Amino acid sequence: MFRFSFFTGLSVLFLASSCLKNNPEPAYLEVTQWTLQNNAALSGDEGELTHNFSEAWVYIDDEIVGVFEVPFKIPILKFGDVNIKIYPAVKNNGISATKKVYPFMEVFEVNATLTANQTLTLNPVTRYNNLTNFWVEDFEDPLNLSIDVDQNTSAILTTPADNQDLQWFNGNFYGRIKLNATDSSWIASTNEQLLIPKNRDAYLEIDYFNTNSLLTGVLWVSPNSITDNPHIQLNAQKAETVKWKKIYIDLKELIGNSPSGSNILQSLKARLDEGETETEIRLDNIKVVYFN
Repeated sequence: MFRFSFFTGLSVLFLASSCLKNNPEPAYLEVTQWTLQNNAALSGDEGELTHNFSEAWVYIDDEIVGVFEVPFKIPILKFGDVNIKIYPAVKNNGISATKKVYPFMEVFEVNATLTANQTLTLNPVTRYNNLTNFWVEDFEDPLNLSIDVDQNTSAILTTPADNQDLQWFNGNFYGRIKLNATDSSWIASTNEQLLIPKNRDAYLEIDYFNTNSLLTGVLWVSPNSITDNPHIQLNAQKAETVKWKKIYIDLKELIGNSPSGSNILQSLKARLDEGETETEIRLDNIKVVYFN
């Protein structure tokens, strides 16, 4: 049987004291939420500056520290003068488990000093990269929308003067689709064919407010055919808790699989959800963002 002695206790205390002395107090890095600023070089092509950069990839002296949901505060066992790089990241395709650096944004970089038991607070700022291309529909010109609604669809897209609960990012209008038993479906696509290179980053960004599901997709347009490729569905929100959200949908794989020489149209589809009698979808700041 093991017996605890006075000398054994002294040995344990000595070891614990030694461990504490050999592990210095960390420095702390605190990072607040992202700020998205305009890039003057893009001349306003990026449209309204809404974002949902919920994550940050953190590097110190070009070594990765980790991926964190903003805002956060973490201990750092590195001290003195360092270079810190923070990359804005998103939930790719709205999937929480897939946190990806958003490729169109500039890195936030700073040289700073880390001191034991002190907190360095950073307020990260980013902009769209100078080389980013955009197709944008923000519904601010209701007579000249860049979305074509299928003539066989029953529901219509409106930008009414009585748009309710306008948010700062809505401007004066957003697009609205009301679905019911009579007007039970809506099918539309962008009316500008985009020639987006294969194997280059391309994304769909949407601000949305929906009590009905919405299916996004890509149309491959070639001289002889149009191929529909359903992609990511935006699930309906409950009417009592519905709010504006933003999603980033990765188009790279769909475009990469398209026939050579195909142009791209973004498609949107909705059908009245089963068990519902009247639902609504609001859309704003629809962007196809890509590199040539």
